[in-house]
Formats: sequence, C-alpha cells, structure tokens
Amino acid sequence: MRTADRLRSPLLWVPTGYFTMALGYVMLTSVTAIMFKNLGMDNGTAAQYSSLLILAYTVKPLFAPFVEMYRTKKFFVLWAQVLIGAGFAGVALAMSLPGYMTVLMAVFFGLSFIGATQDIASDGVYVTSLDTRTQSLYCGLQSLSWNVGPIVAAGGMVYLSGYLHTRVFGHDPRVFGPDWIDAWRLIFVLVGAVMLAMAAWHARTMPDGARAADTPASMRDAGRILFDAFVTLFQKRGIWRMLAFAFLFRLSIGLLEKIGPFFMVDPASKGGLGLSNEMLGLVYGTYGLAAVLLGSLLGGWYVARRGLKATLFVLCCAVNIPNITFLLMSIYLPSSLVLITAGVVIEKFFFGFGAVGFMIYLMQQLAPGKYTTTHYAFGTGVMGLCGLVTGVVSGHLQEWLGYVHYFVFVMVATIPSFLATWFAPFYHDDGLAASGSAADGKAVPA
Repeated sequence: MRTADRLRSPLLWVPTGYFTMALGYVMLTSVTAIMFKNLGMDNGTAAQYSSLLILAYTVKPLFAPFVEMYRTKKFFVLWAQVLIGAGFAGVALAMSLPGYMTVLMAVFFGLSFIGATQDIASDGVYVTSLDTRTQSLYCGLQSLSWNVGPIVAAGGMVYLSGYLHTRVFGHDPRVFGPDWIDAWRLIFVLVGAVMLAMAAWHARTMPDGARAADTPASMRDAGRILFDAFVTLFQKRGIWRMLAFAFLFRLSIGLLEKIGPFFMVDPASKGGLGLSNEMLGLVYGTYGLAAVLLGSLLGGWYVARRGLKATLFVLCCAVNIPNITFLLMSIYLPSSLVLITAGVVIEKFFFGFGAVGFMIYLMQQLAPGKYTTTHYAFGTGVMGLCGLVTGVVSGHLQEWLGYVHYFVFVMVATIPSFLATWFAPFYHDDGLAASGSAADGKAVPA
C-alpha cells in the first residue's frame, strides 16, 4: 500500500503531466509554423495553417462536459498521449508521400482535438485528485513544468531541426524547401517517442481522478449543463466589457506570435534578420521563453503586493509597449546576436510580467459564480479565439505591408488593448489573493 501511495505522489505525475500537455500544444500551434516556413510556404499560408490548429483548444469548453461522462480522467489522458505519439510518428511517415501537406493538415487537425481532450482530462485529474491545500502547494511546480514544454518544443526541437538539416544531412540552412523534410521527420519521430514514453509513465504514476460532483449522467444532462452555463455567463453584470478584455488584451501578441519567428529567419533581402533555425531555437525559443517565465514570476509577485485593480493597466503597458523592439529591429536590422537576443528577451520578459494579469482577472472577475470552472474556460476560449483570428490574418498582412509597416500596425493594434483594460469592470474583491492565481501559467503560451 505504501509503495502504491509513493507511485501516486504528485511529484511523479504533476510535472510530467503538464510538461506533456505543453509539448503537444506548442508543437501543434507554434512549431508547425516554423516547419511550414522551412518547407517553403509563404508567411501568410504558414501562419494561417498553424493558427487553424488553435481552434480545438478554443472550443474545448463545449465538449469538456462530455469527456467527464465516460471512464476515468486518467483513461482519457493516457489514450490522448498514445494517439498524439502515434500521430506524430504518422506525420513523419506521411511527409514521404506526394502531396503530403493535405495529409499533414488532416492529421494535425485531428491531433489538436485529441490534445485539447488531454488538457481537459489532465486538468481534471489535478483538480479532483488533490485537495485545495495540495493544489496550492503544487501550483508553482505545475506552472514551471508547463513552461518547460515550450522551451523544449520551440527552443530545443527548433534548434535540433537546424542542426540536423545542416550538420547531419548537409543542406543549406538559407534555402527553404523540400530538403527540410529529412530533419523535420526525425523531429516528429522524437516527439512522438517522448509522448509514448510519457503515456507509459503516467499509466504507472497518475491517479484515476475523481468524478466531480456536477458530472453529467447523460448526453442530455451534459447539454443542459452546458446551455445553463452559457446563459448564466451572459447574465453577469458587465459581461460584454469582460469579454472585450478577454479578446483584446493580447491582441498585439496574437499578431506577433507567428510573425516574430518568421522575421527572425527571413533573409535581409525580405526584411528579416536571417537567423538559422539553430539560432532561432536559442534566441526565441530558449532565452525568450526563459524570460517569459521570469517575468511571470515577478509579475505574480507584483500583483500579490499591490492587488489586481491597482496594477492591471500597468500590466497592459508591460504586455504591449515593449513590442516596439520588433519595430526597431525591423528598421535597423541588427547583425549582432547580442542585440537581437536583448530585443527578444525584453519583449518576452515584459509579456510574461504583464500576462499574469489576464489570467488573474478571469479568475477573480469573470469566473466567480455557479459555473466557476466553465466560465473561466469560456474566458480562456475567447483568448484562444483572438489568437486564432490574429494568427490566420497576420501572415497575409505582413506580406502585404512588409515587416516595418507590419510592426507599426502591431503598435497601433495595442490601442484597443489599452481601452479594453481601462474599462474592464471590477465587481468582485481583488484582494491580495491574486498571488495564488498567478501561478497558472499554462494558459499563457508564448
């Protein structure tokens, strides 16, 4: 019995569970954009295709009640990880087919819904297996583990793709096209193997997760609960200003998310900085994401000291004003890796510092009520919708405007964020309890 208890220790499954969630999410919604770019897609198409994969994560509140109805939460976690691992291996095989892109998008789209199901079930295991005190105890580890996922995916895997392409397969890193298939095929085999290994580990260490008190007993009951949650959401005082805040707070970040890496790897002849995938992985995916993590920790401390209402507009400034570093780099096109890294780190640090305010606002102002968890999920879904819309249009806008004018447009797009934040309503006590909420970094992918 004692051995079984040790195998179910949260230290054994919380870090690996949230790392696995993040690894799959970032590979699907961010790293695919770099892969598409490497394979020769134009910026508009690459950004559009990868952004469409955010859809499943945006609408997951709509099918979350149905996941709750069957088997155990652990069952869904394990099968999701197995299917994602097998799916990534299938991606590697499909890349050898003629007209492989259609097959890839179909597989990626299916995997995105499986990944969203993994998120629902993993969060369910965490919430129902741990009491409130233990949840608070592990929330910092949960956040840290989730943020390791983007560092491994957008940093390590992108770096490794460049290393394989140039040093193993001997291809020219400055030429985008089919030669990149060899490197990316190995990347997806590797990530697929990691996902399968995590499934095997969680089969041994993860608890089943308890059934929530409001778990629906039938499809009809699940539909009724979902409808009631939707109706009560729009009965909340100031809901439209809250939803405007949820959609607009990260508007400029959505416009930068795909285009920032493209700007880094495009040659100077196209207005970019001409970095290799290896340098992109280090600068943007490693140092940049580490800066996000540090900024998040300091931002959470800042809100905990002063309260959210007093700090929300400052946090909005932190998210939006440092975006000017991309405009400056597009004008001066620095060749110094130190300057480029500094620009990225500044923007990412302040993004992490300010973005904690978004999650805390949803928890404290939008979520409270009869369906706290569901309404919080709706809020993050609206954030995801912003990322989807801005991602789909960003590449096409950049190709039309060029990098300099596009980054000017991004700075103009910060104005709605400031307005939405200034008029965001506060109807619940913001207290100093925000420090506990700030740790939930998983809903803020860089």
